[in-house]
Amino acid sequence: MELASKYNPAEVEEKWYEYWNRHRLFSSKPDSREPYTVVIPPPNVTGVLHMGHMLNNTIQDILVRRARMEGKNACWVPGTDHASIATEAKVVNRLASQGIKKTDLSREDFLKHAWEWTDEHGGIILQQLRKLGASCDWERTAFTMDEERSESVLKVFVDLYNKGLIYRGVRMVNWDPKALTALSDEEVIFKEEHSKLFYLRYKIEGEDGYAVVATTRPETIMGDTAMCINPNDPKNQHLKGKKVIVPLVNRVIPVIEDDYVDIEFGTGCLKVTPAHDVNDYMLGEKYNLPSIDIFNDNGTLSEAAGLYVGQDRFDVRKQIEKDLEAAGLLEKVEAYTNKVGYSERTNVVIEPKLSMQWFLKMEQMAKTALEPVMNDDIKFYPPKYKNTYRHWMENIKDWCISRQLWWGHRIPAYFLPEGGYVVAATKEEALKKANARYIDPVLTMADLRQDEDCLDTWFSSWLWPISLFDGINNPGNEEIKYYYPTSDLVTGPDIIFFWVARMIMAGYEYEGKMPFKNVYFTGIVRDKIGRKMSKSLGNSPDPLDLIAQYGADGVRMGMMLAAPAGNDILFDESLCEQGRNFNNKIWNAFRLIKGWEIDETASVPEASQKAIHWFESKQNEVAAEVADLFGKYRLSEALMAVYKLFWDEFSSWYLEMIKPAYGQPISRSVYSTTLCFFDNLLKLLHPFMPFITEELWQQMYEREEGESIMVQYFKLDTYVDVPYVRQFEVAKEVIANIRSIRLQKNIAQKEELELQILGANPVAEFTAVIKKMANLSELTSVETKAEGAASFMVGTTEFAVPLGNMIDVEAEIARMEAELKHKEGFLQGVMKKLSNEKFVNNAPAAVLDLERKKQADAESIIASLKESIAALRKQ
Repeated sequence: MELASKYNPAEVEEKWYEYWNRHRLFSSKPDSREPYTVVIPPPNVTGVLHMGHMLNNTIQDILVRRARMEGKNACWVPGTDHASIATEAKVVNRLASQGIKKTDLSREDFLKHAWEWTDEHGGIILQQLRKLGASCDWERTAFTMDEERSESVLKVFVDLYNKGLIYRGVRMVNWDPKALTALSDEEVIFKEEHSKLFYLRYKIEGEDGYAVVATTRPETIMGDTAMCINPNDPKNQHLKGKKVIVPLVNRVIPVIEDDYVDIEFGTGCLKVTPAHDVNDYMLGEKYNLPSIDIFNDNGTLSEAAGLYVGQDRFDVRKQIEKDLEAAGLLEKVEAYTNKVGYSERTNVVIEPKLSMQWFLKMEQMAKTALEPVMNDDIKFYPPKYKNTYRHWMENIKDWCISRQLWWGHRIPAYFLPEGGYVVAATKEEALKKANARYIDPVLTMADLRQDEDCLDTWFSSWLWPISLFDGINNPGNEEIKYYYPTSDLVTGPDIIFFWVARMIMAGYEYEGKMPFKNVYFTGIVRDKIGRKMSKSLGNSPDPLDLIAQYGADGVRMGMMLAAPAGNDILFDESLCEQGRNFNNKIWNAFRLIKGWEIDETASVPEASQKAIHWFESKQNEVAAEVADLFGKYRLSEALMAVYKLFWDEFSSWYLEMIKPAYGQPISRSVYSTTLCFFDNLLKLLHPFMPFITEELWQQMYEREEGESIMVQYFKLDTYVDVPYVRQFEVAKEVIANIRSIRLQKNIAQKEELELQILGANPVAEFTAVIKKMANLSELTSVETKAEGAASFMVGTTEFAVPLGNMIDVEAEIARMEAELKHKEGFLQGVMKKLSNEKFVNNAPAAVLDLERKKQADAESIIASLKESIAALRKQ
């Protein structure tokens, strides 16, 4: 097979991905091997590939590919999430563009449109992941609303209801006036806003005076049913036992007392609106206050408000300010900064609202799920997220699991004609349950009315690690026993509550054990100046464009170089360029090796013997380091270790040490060993860069159809000749210094030099290597270095290179004198600092030590320069 002169990622990537798929190399079935299971955080069917997906799925693929090469049965299960709110919004918008309103359609007709949209768009992101090289078992692709998952969700709802953990009731919820649905607390994003604080006058009944209330929401006064003061507030004692009149509304409401009220905020008087504020709702419950719901579901004022009916809440806020002022009931208005809750999905201000919803009790589940994380039975990487997790679990509220949507898993509750309801997974079961209430069965299917609401999207995805292996419908089946618990979960810390915590709860509830052993939290992908990547800022590149430009391996490497676990990623496209350059380096190194002529009978040169012994130990040392870093989930550092091994140690040192002279053949033994080393390097790199490593592995030897690097078992020897490796580092330093002298003195590489060692030779073992790499005629131990020799220190040993007539003496003296002048100026600055009594008396000891070291170093260099100049002048 002819190796192209240039690496073409597009051609290589398409070819090998098709090959892997054709030979079902991603497929997994239970067998005698140790399982390694990863379930994909299911992307929304509304989604297309963005930089966050790129990072998350690159990390998953790295872990999965490495596990395969460790001999494990790796199973990476892909799938998508139906994304209730987001998908319904997309369908509603598309219908609107066709002049159709959701309210014009029946539920069945709307769902046909939703399924059409899902069929069109649902698989896009999974197709895009193939471009990245994701080695998912595509035969297992699941969807949170497919038949198996849907059956699981309904079965769990019924089970939890029968256990008394699911209940229905009127509670204060977060209401999204755009999506027209309740949200959980975790779906509310708080943003700091510059708003106004309005001071309103409430007339005291039967008196001439006013009580003044400070509020940010004057449009809610129509729902006021009390005023509350702190009983310990000296400035409001005169209001005890009184009643006040709500401005504009003219409703008389009582003044109640509770130490909940902050004496320092505003005037110390609090308007109580139980239907539209979470804390007011609690006061209303405590003091049995009536609740007046003044808002329609879409955020306009309802008939119950009595005023401004049908107007939008924010329009009312502007108008009521004018009306209060005109009525003399607005004391003053101040600028005010507060935090306002927004819907995560629709980005509109949420409205606290009393609503009949379904809830899941969380307290006991949270206690069960807290312990394994705090005890490190489930390990978080980085562990700092344990505190975030604990805080949420210890302050958990019941989960509002119902959503006022049509797209999703419909709640399996059926209302009866005479009131009440039954909960069952199917309508047939519901009818049996309903008729069981009567001596003579009297009800038919037509008598049952199913709840209109759907379940929160997360109510299906919390079962994901179990439902993917059908553990809910068929408990204890072969697959759930083999693949569960899964091994690693890779996700973002932003869904630690939505998803991670709830999966842990479901795992212990339905399998009696953890759903995964390790959780790797990725950071947020930001641009190079720290801004979160987003379409609106225009700072997020299209991942597919990056792949087209730099190749998937280049982009994967670029992402991983900047991706320490749990920390935000400052992504810079130049990192992808670095990745592409590394691909070219690997390609060119292979072309160099394959281009050598082989001599079957040639003996192994001494320099090559040394190089082989050194690199074998070096690769083993780095492989052990990489294994340790993988164990700590420090994947970015693991990649960097392999990168340096290939670029620095293998390409810059090993290949140069064994490379035959121009036009000369290489020993068969050295060639074979070098290919073996290259094979090891490809296997170390494969999890990070799957495409180029497959291409070159296939090019190394003739392979059987179906063979692949990705399923090669890979484990290197643990033996490392540590003294030899450390000693070679000294030899590398000697070579680097000689090369620096050539550069400084403008001496061509083809000119042979001599190296003098003053005293004992610490690198005698590597004489052959140093001679070859530095082009030396000889290395000699001497007591006195030659006149005018360029010298350098490595450790405590001085080395010298006699220069003879190889340099322009006058030019060299001029260069040294310029350097001498610079160093003397530098020393003068240091001495000025050290002679400053104030500086010496006040500077920390470490700073003083540093300045004294600068002085000593400068004095040593000055002395050496003067000595060298004097020696040159004698020539």
